[in-house]
Formats: sequence, structure tokens, C-alpha cells
Amino acid sequence: MKIAILSRNPKLYSTRRLVEAGTQRGHEVQVLDPLRCYMNITSLKPSIHYKGNELTGFDAVIPRIGASVTFYGTAVLRQFEMMGVYPVNESVAITRSRDKLRSLQLLARKGIGLPVTSFAHSPDDVDDLIKEVGGAPLVIKLLEGTQGIGVVLAETQKAAESVIEAFMGLKANILAQEFIKEAGGADIRCFVVDGKVVAAMQRQGREGEFRSNLHRGGTASLIKITPEERSTAARAAGIMGLNVAGVDILRSNHGPVVMEVNSSPGLGGIENATQKDIAGQIIAFIETNAKPHRTRTRGKG
Repeated sequence: MKIAILSRNPKLYSTRRLVEAGTQRGHEVQVLDPLRCYMNITSLKPSIHYKGNELTGFDAVIPRIGASVTFYGTAVLRQFEMMGVYPVNESVAITRSRDKLRSLQLLARKGIGLPVTSFAHSPDDVDDLIKEVGGAPLVIKLLEGTQGIGVVLAETQKAAESVIEAFMGLKANILAQEFIKEAGGADIRCFVVDGKVVAAMQRQGREGEFRSNLHRGGTASLIKITPEERSTAARAAGIMGLNVAGVDILRSNHGPVVMEVNSSPGLGGIENATQKDIAGQIIAFIETNAKPHRTRTRGKG
């Protein structure tokens, strides 16, 4: 098979591992910078060009699109879908999961456990917004944030009011969420492939840090998850429409709550913590499922 990986950096661990796994299994793998792809949008013969050459003959595409290039990256992926190339994650599912508010609303509608979350537009509603999530301490998140950037723990009512008013003053969209104190600065990353949790790790924030992201100095370790956590992660990925996803869960007093569903989860931390060949499992998923024009959403919304 001929497989494209949409990634801005071929040297990243995740990209290298996918190339390695695909090549080992006898496939031709090409890394493409989505921002260097340009498209001919036509009804009869949609095409993608890359550095002066037309891209042809691809059977599957693995999107590793960074949050900062979501708009253009998903447009390129949509063009691959129009050409009949099988996407590991569809453009619609990626766009859905990148919108924090939309994804939480979809998960809530299907009864997935979530931290109590509030969203408002007017500064006049700040007091009530804070009250809705149980008061301070609470977590305030920028809707566009990623890898723990734009996430603030407000430990007092006054601090929460100041942070929310500052963000609103910058015209930034924010969420307020209850702080799950019992999680102790740790979360669980469940890696889902084809509707099954294939690996799980616990991420622990460094001393004095409530965010557990590995990019922020957190550490990863192997963990045994409960059947309820396994089911929650698999269902969350399915609701987003993602075949490959990293589902971040907190252990709360009222069961597992989903913090985020990530459409381009990193492989480094989880492969090192679990010693599992997850890149190989993603390639195996492609081998089983990649058929021409098999995009479920057919480029809709």
C-alpha cells in the first residue's frame, strides 16, 4: 500500500515510528507537510500537488495535524477524501474534536461523564459562571489551547474573577470547569484504535503543577484501568467519530470523567510507558480497513 502521513515535522517521534512501522510491514510511506500541499478543487478530477508534483496512487492517509494548522490541514485531508483516499481519522471528526465546547456538548448528549463545565459570553455573568461549577478552586481553559497552554487553576473566587475578566477582555473564548482535586494532578491517557483501548498510561504532573501534560514536565507510567474507564474511553472516541484517539480521563469521586479527546495523540510517552507497538497497530488498522471511497461522512460539514 501507499500511505501518506500529514505531518509538519518528519523528525517527530510519532511520525518516525509510523514511517518505520509502515515500512517494516512492506508499505510505501511518504511524509507530507500539509502546509506545502496545494489543491485543485474541481468536480471531475480533484487533485493535490506537493512541491510541484501531483500526488497520486495513495491508498490511505494518516493525519498528524497540529492544532495551529487545523483549518488548512483538514482542508488538505478533505481533498484526499474527495480523491477516494482512506483517512485514518476523517476531517469532520478532527474538526469536531478540536472544538472543545462542541466536543463536550456531544459527549454530554451521549451521557459520558464530564467535569461540571460552564461557558458564557458576557462579563456580567462571571459570578454565576463560577457558582455553576461549584466555586473556587476551578479550572479556566482557553477554547483554542493545546498541550496544557491556556489552562489556569484559579484557587480563589477573586483570582477566578480576575482571570475570566482578563480573558474576556482579550475577546478570548473560555470554559470554566470544576477542579477534580481527588485526581491529585494525575490523569489517564487511554489510546484507542478501532474502538478498543490498546494501551493506557497514567500521567502525573510535576510537583506543584496541576497539569499532567508530558510537554509540561509530567511523567508517564503504566496503569491498569477499570472496565468503566475502558468503556468510557472507547465510547468517547466513537462519539467523536475517531478511529485513532487519545482520551484523557480523570478519576473523580463520581467515576471517570473525560477531559479531552485528542485526534493526533503522541506515540512517544505511551509506547515508552507500555512497551507496546502502537504505531504497528495503527498500520494494521489501515491494512484491514483502507478501501477506496470509504469515508463515512463523504466530506459533509
